[in-house]
Amino acid sequence: MLLVYFRLAIAPFLLWDAFDGSVTPWFLAGYIAAFLSDIFDGVIAQRLGVSTAAVRAADSWADVTLYLCLAVAAWRVHPDILTAFRRPLLAVVAAQLLWWGVNLAKYGKPASYHTYSAKLWGITLFVASIALFGFGQGGPPLALAVAVGLVHTVEEIAMTLILPTWQHDVLSLSHALKLRQQLG
Repeated sequence: MLLVYFRLAIAPFLLWDAFDGSVTPWFLAGYIAAFLSDIFDGVIAQRLGVSTAAVRAADSWADVTLYLCLAVAAWRVHPDILTAFRRPLLAVVAAQLLWWGVNLAKYGKPASYHTYSAKLWGITLFVASIALFGFGQGGPPLALAVAVGLVHTVEEIAMTLILPTWQHDVLSLSHALKLRQQLG
């Protein structure tokens, strides 16, 4: 949980650093530290046997907080790049909102699947964020992050429609299908 709290704590500092329309080297250092905390919190929780539904839900909220702050920071620092990518970015935001709506309607709370596609999306977001904040570039890294985000979101919507009850740590659509059979 300390790594989850760390990510929650660092997110507003990233936003604060970008508030004047530029970022310092501390921004990238903080973001890299937050990204690494996201990788290791799940690994450590699994190894310690403390990967509970509450821990995984907190991890999901920390991710949402981090990437919302990162999105606002991106708008403050690179509105021109975000404007150029507005349609794809709005598509992924709309897909995510649909995913949240489907989960809230079915389970009364957001999903916390932590799928392989979510991990891949996180990596592509990391690369796109480093390209954006470190080099002022959108281009292929941002386009790839959007594409992976859309695929990921479609997979998780399908998983929610398939699974009869709320579950955490379901790694893929095929895992969801197997779990559905086990749950009857």
